[in-house]
Amino acid sequence: MKPTNLIENKGKWIFHCGMKGCCPNCGKASMFKRWLKLQDRCPNCGLNYNFAAPDDGPAFFSLCIVAFPLSFFVVWLQVAFDPPYWVHLVTSLPLMMLGCILPLPYIKGWLVASAYVNHAQEAGTERLWAELHARAEDKAD
Repeated sequence: MKPTNLIENKGKWIFHCGMKGCCPNCGKASMFKRWLKLQDRCPNCGLNYNFAAPDDGPAFFSLCIVAFPLSFFVVWLQVAFDPPYWVHLVTSLPLMMLGCILPLPYIKGWLVASAYVNHAQEAGTERLWAELHARAEDKAD
């Protein structure tokens, strides 16, 4: 279903969908309703986003990619120069906050697209997920 004439392999398609926040099935509509809130279904192709449960994944990757290395910088800054605490409030705190918050939608888009393209699912939970989604759809009707 993915436009293979535009994107030739899975990795490029996942990266494209993650960075643009577009549907991993059609690549046209946005997968986000709000900043980090996924749509229920793709408005273009109707893909149901029930399969996507990235939960704390984006925050974990953001912390590992940004906060962990930046904490070494903050400690180095403190040990090397012993600046007053207000310097950390002006430099370290904003860098940490922006560095952890700004990449969240891109990481979440990447995780959702990766789960869809690779058909990710916990082993042995296919029947349970099918029952849960069937109940949720019955309640919605």
